[in-house]
Amino acid sequence: MSNPPQPSPGESASPPRPQSLSDLFISFTWLALQGFGGVLAVVQRELVERKRWMTQEEFIEDWAVAQIMPGPNVVNLSLMIGGRWFGLPGALAALGGLLALPLLLVLGLAVLHDRFADSPQVAGALRGMAAVSAGLIGAAGLKLAVALKRSPLPMPWCVAIATLGFVLVALLKCPLLYVLGGLGGLGCILTWRRLAA
Repeated sequence: MSNPPQPSPGESASPPRPQSLSDLFISFTWLALQGFGGVLAVVQRELVERKRWMTQEEFIEDWAVAQIMPGPNVVNLSLMIGGRWFGLPGALAALGGLLALPLLLVLGLAVLHDRFADSPQVAGALRGMAAVSAGLIGAAGLKLAVALKRSPLPMPWCVAIATLGFVLVALLKCPLLYVLGGLGGLGCILTWRRLAA
């Protein structure tokens, strides 16, 4: 089997990208079907590690924007990624892939849950899935934290902002909007000053 041709020293290999609207639709459908309980880990693995449509840094930047926009994070991200390559049709294809089949599955599961909600086995299964979801989110957070090494902010500052955010939201129950605005603004200002220096 012959190896694929390598780019010459003067030309750079173009990064992978979705080949068509159907590729985008199918990719986001597959992504959504894997995302039971915690889609962040799945999105990062599929888009950065498997398909290589984004670098880790691009993913973190886009995910940060998706987090602060109104609406579900992964929906915002799908619109951004689809729009980046195919404009409005791409945004709609990615969104359709993300929502169409999972919507049918969720409606079917809602009917089943309504019928079997009193079953102790169903209640136990749901508690077990909650633990798995928490583990997935924690693992994704640790994986994304590696990119902080290349951040313009020193690592102790990043850790301090993240810890303060956790304390404010999880322990003190401060509204997320205020924490994002305050700590996010602080992080932006500190980074801008470091880059401008």
